[in-house]
Amino acid sequence: MAWQGELLGAVGPFTASSPYWPEIGEVVRTASEAAGAPVALLRMLSVEGGETGSCGDVVYLAQALERPSRPLAAAPAVELDEQALRLPWASADGLAAEWAWADAELAALGRPRTGPVEQVRSWNLSALSRFPTGAGAAWLKTTPPFAVAEAEVIARVAKADPGLVPQVLAADGRRMLMADVPGVDCWGLPEDGMLSVVDRWAAVQAAVAADGPGGLADRSPAALAELFPALLERLRPELTAEEYDRALALADRLPALVDELADCGLPLTLVHGDCHPGNWRWDGERGVVLDFSDAVWSHPALDGLRPDPFLSPERAAQVRARWAAAWQALVPGSDPLRALKPAAPLMHLHFALRYQEFLDGIEPSERPYHAGDPVASLRRALR
Repeated sequence: MAWQGELLGAVGPFTASSPYWPEIGEVVRTASEAAGAPVALLRMLSVEGGETGSCGDVVYLAQALERPSRPLAAAPAVELDEQALRLPWASADGLAAEWAWADAELAALGRPRTGPVEQVRSWNLSALSRFPTGAGAAWLKTTPPFAVAEAEVIARVAKADPGLVPQVLAADGRRMLMADVPGVDCWGLPEDGMLSVVDRWAAVQAAVAADGPGGLADRSPAALAELFPALLERLRPELTAEEYDRALALADRLPALVDELADCGLPLTLVHGDCHPGNWRWDGERGVVLDFSDAVWSHPALDGLRPDPFLSPERAAQVRARWAAAWQALVPGSDPLRALKPAAPLMHLHFALRYQEFLDGIEPSERPYHAGDPVASLRRALR
């Protein structure tokens, strides 16, 4: 725990109910109570044990917002040096600047903050904090340079279906303030909410396809085929000789897969990039899609396949059928179901590339979040 640039000591260890490293709300509250002062969590310093992104013994760096009033344990030996890839919210000054921007925007909107900021999530892909106001909660979300400016994508989606996206109160590059989105994440339930999102998202994608990529990265099937050889060479040290040979064979097959996808008749369009039920929210009446930071220009089948690993086989089949029916109605003569098979290896290659972008854009202490993810995605593409 640091205060005014000085490392004072440590609190903990303690057990959090959520095993996921980015879910820091409970950690912040417990650390604040233990220190006798409000604290803000800046970044992860180290982890022992656990799996990628969860469990194990995690050491975080926290910034005390007031001098702690309770005794602190001795701090472990840690490096607090500057890192070129450190994200704004991972330093005390940077986080203060993010919060100051949000406070100024809320004041300008006539809904000033009425209580302490509540950190909810913080890691190398985003920082999410809740700002209480008299007009309801507002949410500050900031994303890294390798992410999409979400507010711009939300604006594109809102032209086709304004109710499908959160209300953006203010935005500045890769930081934005959003109005509260009531409800629960659609981790399998409620079923009606999940299915309505599938239909509406397909309709949005069909509507915006003619607009072109704009500022979105080109991750079309043809682009993925072009990018794969360079990625494969980077990952070669992590592959067996047999896996590498199979990957070379996949590279040779990619042009045929690209052609097969094109024959299925669906347009290239805005793709969410991580379109699973945890990024869909439902309040019993309204479904909302969240987290557009991985949006790209690609084939809609990538989004059609993304929910599968998060659902039971029966539920996944139902969602795929709903997705295919929606697209067939939107593009008569197309064959959405047939598109899913050639799209599957391309989806995994897309994620391998994306995970490598994460690793290339974060400081060393954050690498455990994504270590091994690129090669794991490549192996899925080889199945």
